[in-house]
Amino acid sequence: MLNTLNFSAVIFDMDGLVLDTEATYFIAWQQAAVQLGYRLSDEFCESLSGLNGDDVKQKLLAECGADFDLSYFKQTASSVWRNHVNQNGIEVKRGFNELLAFISQQSLPYCLATNSRAINALECLELAGLSNVFSTIISRDEVTHGKPAPDIFLKAADTLQVPIQQCLVLEDSHAGVVAAKLAGAFTVFIPSTLSIDPLTLELCDVMMPNLSTVLESFRV
Repeated sequence: MLNTLNFSAVIFDMDGLVLDTEATYFIAWQQAAVQLGYRLSDEFCESLSGLNGDDVKQKLLAECGADFDLSYFKQTASSVWRNHVNQNGIEVKRGFNELLAFISQQSLPYCLATNSRAINALECLELAGLSNVFSTIISRDEVTHGKPAPDIFLKAADTLQVPIQQCLVLEDSHAGVVAAKLAGAFTVFIPSTLSIDPLTLELCDVMMPNLSTVLESFRV
């Protein structure tokens, strides 16, 4: 059970938490890899969930070899992704709108804290119809180190002018949970992939299946 009296702010991750973007990224990565003569498994793509761009590049090189053409891969994946989302849009995760309405009713400040670059985050939010939902967005551009370092969440708390220990962080990835834990926030883990790292369960304060459950927990 969660109690709004225990928190002074709520920090949302974006990819896989607010927006159902993970599957769209997997499609783009896998199709781009095929064009280069490689195959990226679903499990490997899941392992990239929540990582910042630099860490994704390093994992790709480790998986595919030093000769892997990162520039072509990035360009192709971006094109495939954009074609896909322009045709299909991006879905908002179950329970987000209702949870946000409740948080607003409680007058709790909130923000988005994402490993994505600002230009990419804004594009995703627009495609999902959430352009004007977050007045405060902390992106990878604003910190020295992305998740799993704690910088993004510490920056978010500072921007909201709330101690990080009084912030509720909602995350879907291992990297995000690690970052929130290092920052000192209370962390709810809402996994966006089927495979769950046991260490993620140890690090989070509680795991819930979706954002609707978070809302129900507040209302208990």
